Amino acid sequence: MRLLAALALIAAPTLAQDRILSHCIAVAAGKPVVVPVALEDGLEPDSVLIRYLDHASFAIVTADGTVAVTDYTGYLGTRDVVPDVVTMNNAHDTHWTPAPDPRIPHVLKGWPADGRPAEHRLDLGSMLVRNVTTDTRGPFGEGAMRDGNSIFIFEAGGLCIGHLGHLHQIPSDEQYAAIGRLDVVMVPVDGGYTMRIQDMVGVVRRLRSSVVIPMHWFSTDSLQAFLSAMAPEFTVVETGGAQIALSLHDLPAQPTIMVLDPAWLD
Repeated sequence: MRLLAALALIAAPTLAQDRILSHCIAVAAGKPVVVPVALEDGLEPDSVLIRYLDHASFAIVTADGTVAVTDYTGYLGTRDVVPDVVTMNNAHDTHWTPAPDPRIPHVLKGWPADGRPAEHRLDLGSMLVRNVTTDTRGPFGEGAMRDGNSIFIFEAGGLCIGHLGHLHQIPSDEQYAAIGRLDVVMVPVDGGYTMRIQDMVGVVRRLRSSVVIPMHWFSTDSLQAFLSAMAPEFTVVETGGAQIALSLHDLPAQPTIMVLDPAWLD
């Protein structure tokens, strides 16, 4: 069952979109509004709903009902939801599953296969999903894997939405160029398992996203450390909920950190 049908998410009409390979190198222009919404409120055309599920898992939903789930672990909640595409990274078992739901048509693994880096460019019509690989390390520096992590980019509704995955390194200039523009970015802020807070702050500053959504925090201490480090430059909004709806034309003028409270699809 599709997410919209299962949750009565959207009553908006399906939109036909002319796609190009990637529009995320374009310059965005927008007006300053980001509005938290309830699932049952529906989406305006060209809006995208982002719901924080747990840890590093998000559901990204377009106005025509296309559904992507990041860092899919096999569980989304008690509702029977079948995404159109899921992405996975394999740093820990909280970022992937060896047995994804066989009904999911597209399962994108973010790590090497047969000695070759993951390379994805999946066009679903209202959503384009692509990746940029980065290297990973073991928990104590051992077991490093070249191209072991994928930053997944979701292009939908004119927005460029990035999920940094289990980022272990500051991206190179070439990697930043491949990522392109990110209007929205999900950022791990654990402070150790991925990167130190000060290094992650540098990555966020370089990306210059309009909306930053913290994820992958194990305690409020690391979350608050990240918020404190970013507060001089970013507006911090505690949404008090699990999801927000965004569109290209109402992104905030001031860079904004939107803190979401994770919730399964129950």
